[in-house]
Amino acid sequence: SSYTPARSRSSMADAFAALPQLVLEGYRATTFDYDPPADADPSTRVGKERWIEVFRASIPEFSRRAASDPRVADAAALAARFAASFGADLDRVASGDHASLFEGAPTVLKLCRLRDRALRELGFDDCFLDVKTEENEKALTTLPGVLRELDAIGDPGARIEALVRGVFAGNVFDLGAAASAALHADGNGGFDATRAGLRRRPWCVDDADAFRDAWTSSPVGALDEDAFGDVSEDVSERVVRRIPSPWKKCVLFVDNAGADVVLGMLPLCRELLRGGAEVVLAANETPSINDVTARELIDLLPRVAAAEVDGTQSRVFLEALDSKKLKVVSSGSDLPVIDLSRVSWELVDAARGADLIVLEGMGRAVETNLRARFTCDALNLGMVKHPEVAQCLRGTLYDCVCRFRRPEE
Repeated sequence: SSYTPARSRSSMADAFAALPQLVLEGYRATTFDYDPPADADPSTRVGKERWIEVFRASIPEFSRRAASDPRVADAAALAARFAASFGADLDRVASGDHASLFEGAPTVLKLCRLRDRALRELGFDDCFLDVKTEENEKALTTLPGVLRELDAIGDPGARIEALVRGVFAGNVFDLGAAASAALHADGNGGFDATRAGLRRRPWCVDDADAFRDAWTSSPVGALDEDAFGDVSEDVSERVVRRIPSPWKKCVLFVDNAGADVVLGMLPLCRELLRGGAEVVLAANETPSINDVTARELIDLLPRVAAAEVDGTQSRVFLEALDSKKLKVVSSGSDLPVIDLSRVSWELVDAARGADLIVLEGMGRAVETNLRARFTCDALNLGMVKHPEVAQCLRGTLYDCVCRFRRPEE
């Protein structure tokens, strides 16, 4: 499980390239216009002032994490400087005086970069590291039970929907959004409670049935009668049936550490692996908020594999790691959002031939890339944790986004 950082190129100009499956024509990474025209639909129009307040509302949580960062000397004073500096930057964006901060109109990508740059310039390279580590430990303890529950679901469609719901439940661990950060602080962001309390369908974007049908309706997607792995009698009387994957190679863009990746995305990854797919997990190169990095994920996977063996007696992760059917690559990103026209060459190489792209999390799948088009099947999964995003999607806070499309759609 060695880690190689994203390959450096001779110049910054060619350090990044487009994801091979991305349709570049008409591609715009950002989903929502941060300065919409006055004649935009008033029911979904969110103006620049409100988007800026989204970022302003995140300052207390970032400052609190920075102030308690044990890796930074004089952290409390520097955290106060961050709050003042980023607050002043937001004032300049609000007044339109931001030419020296970034080119062009404000976007979610530019404001995320502004915030992360303000932290990094003061020495806060990873001020959420301790909470990420803590949440990973909690999630590893919970994982065996989650996998046993999923394995006990015999109906393929019901198991796939349970996997999607698990992704939403995990995605609530997001300390970059004020609402979900408050949930975490209050102890109300637990996986089981969140999963049980998910919004009822239909969600504000709901293609879950289309995704299920794509997985199960193809000739290879019907429930397979062959057993996969051994399941001991004390775990289950029946052998777990695999759901063959119609996709040969899947690229999964993961989001947060803790329950998000361990209890949400990795069970989905496991089902695809069990169905015969190869899976590439794409994670950030550089820490940003509580997002998991590629380096952290590589270190985590052997422990996930051990938890699966101990808890279910199945060896899907172990065998996939041994056979290299499961790999982790750096996306090259240093933000909680992503521009798919600028990803690492490692990801470009690893993604060649992939026929399913999965983007997860409000940042990568909703605030960016919700309208992106691909030359293969694509799935966007995320929970809505900003009221402003909910309004744009005609949904509610903690609504769910499940957008699936085929390349011709």
